[in-house]
Parts: sequence; structure tokens; C-alpha cells
Amino acid sequence: MPDLTESISVAAPASTVYALVSDLPRMGEWSPECTKVTWHGQPPYAVEGSRFVGHNRIGAARWLTQGVVTRATPGQVFTFHIHFGPVPVADWSYQLAPETDGTCTVTETWTDRRPAVVRASFDRVFGRRSGHNQRGIRTTLTRLKQAAESAVR
Repeated sequence: MPDLTESISVAAPASTVYALVSDLPRMGEWSPECTKVTWHGQPPYAVEGSRFVGHNRIGAARWLTQGVVTRATPGQVFTFHIHFGPVPVADWSYQLAPETDGTCTVTETWTDRRPAVVRASFDRVFGRRSGHNQRGIRTTLTRLKQAAESAVR
């Protein structure tokens, strides 16, 4: 079960939103924390098993994470797992629900996968991730909505 879930209605088809959200190198355009994503190895695009490196920042802190696409169903769901070396960090998912009027509802979820001892240490240094990520999800979805709606105009 996800730790955080947020949804937004987007005046664009699910296929348009999926094309944007699954283009991970563009994630820095929407996310307030992820500044850049680079594909690692082949294939250099989003299919299940694709690997990538996330470049992240909060204030002056900068770090890299590794990721793997775990679900990639065009127009429906896009999910990836984030880890830092061998340590699991989180699962992120975007579920797309097409509406009859050509719009869609986008639901972003975050599931904290950090071991308890890592979670406690990181939360002491960076603050609780849940509050930070809730704000980040809202920002990401709002920016994604703007990009998708601009693409269909």
C-alpha cells in the first residue's frame, strides 16, 4: 500500500500524459527534487527493466539514486523502483484513468521502501520524507498537467 497518493484531472488524453511521464529525462521539468534523469545501459527509454540514474537535490544537498522501470503499460501505468546502491528507497507510480470526455485522471503514489534504521537516520538529517514528498507530488502533478494540456492545444 502506498504511503502517499495524490490525483489530478488533466485535460489531455492518457496517451499524452503517459508519453510525458515515461520520458524520464524530462522529469526535472516537473519534479521539485529530481533535477535530471539519465538512462543507464540499453534500452535508453522506458520499458520494464530499463535502468536509470536520478540526479536529485534539496537545498544544498545533492545526490544520485539508481532506478529501474517496473511497470510500463502505455496509457495506463508507469512505475519505477528507486534504490541507493543495495538499499531500497521508494517506489513511484503514475496511474492514468481515461475519462469519456477525452481527459484523464492522473494518480501519483509514493511507497517508502527504506529500511527502518535508514529511514530514521535520513529523517533526522533531511526531515520527514512524507511531508516533503506530499508537497513534491502536488508540484509534480501540477507541472505535468500544464505540460500535457499545453501539448494538446
